Amino acid sequence: MISSFLTTLAQTGGSAPSSGPGYQGLLMMGLMVVMFYFLLIRPQQRQRKELQQRIESMQTGDKVVTTAGIHGLVHNIKEKTVVIKIADSTMVEFDKAAVALVVKKDA
Repeated sequence: MISSFLTTLAQTGGSAPSSGPGYQGLLMMGLMVVMFYFLLIRPQQRQRKELQQRIESMQTGDKVVTTAGIHGLVHNIKEKTVVIKIADSTMVEFDKAAVALVVKKDA
């Protein structure tokens, strides 16, 4: 929008900004960085913080889904790992970072 306005202004004989042609490119790059931050980076950071809070508040009996797609119940929580019950007598130990979704047993 700004570039089309400046092009039209230059074609009609009006005076362009005295900063030179580099100013327009720099302004557009700055706007793109701001847009990427608010549309991509900030929401991902918020989601990561929410997941981290859910993992920290995880309790025995909560339903979880791992990044590998394994569904199960939390059986035991250790410092860096979590033991997940995936069948009646099958328990698997995962890193806490491998938990992708936590559903509280109350919900």
